[in-house]
Amino acid sequence: MLNNDTLQEVSQLYKSLSDATRLKILLLLSEKETKVGDIADELGMEQSAVSHQLKLLRLNHLVKSRREGKTIFYALDDQHVLDILTQTIQHIQHSYQD
Repeated sequence: MLNNDTLQEVSQLYKSLSDATRLKILLLLSEKETKVGDIADELGMEQSAVSHQLKLLRLNHLVKSRREGKTIFYALDDQHVLDILTQTIQHIQHSYQD
């Protein structure tokens, strides 16, 4: 059995993934490293709203950032994030096939 701290962290991770906007951001970032303005344009959102969502994703180690001059680029934190998304999508699609 996992300890309570680990269970809390897993629960928080899934809470982060439970929002459709955050999922859209993660799927966009699965394709390429992207800056906030481009994410906002792609999703038709305000930059401040995207920044808020990115902060939550960053706090839960789902995305990472790097600075290039004044521009901050975002990407998935690591391969595990893509694996979680891919497996979840495959699970959902498989469930609809039955």
